[in-house]
This record gives sequence, structure tokens and C-alpha cells, in this order.
Amino acid sequence: MSETDRARRCVSCGINISGTNAAAFKCPECGHQIYRCATCRKQSNLYECPECGFRGP
Repeated sequence: MSETDRARRCVSCGINISGTNAAAFKCPECGHQIYRCATCRKQSNLYECPECGFRGP
């Protein structure tokens, strides 16, 4: 999987978030761009930054 493909996927569940109501934000620890789908956000699923391993709700 290329970096571009990975960047457009929810970090929690892995679905493609292109064209969806997804959130994009920077990791609080390292600043890496993170994407989360609306479902994972609504359910408060945990996520882990692929760069530094930071975990959040």
C-alpha cells in the first residue's frame, strides 16, 4: 500500500475515507496527519498514530 493510499484511510478501521464525512487532524505528539471516518469518531473508537504510536479516543 502506498503512502497516498494509507493517507486516505481511517486510522481506526482502515476504510477509504475519500468523499466521506471524515475528520483530518494532526497527531498531538508528532504532528502526523491522521484521518478518521465518521463512524469511528461517533463510536469514540481508539486510534493509534502510525508514526509515533500515540493513542487517543
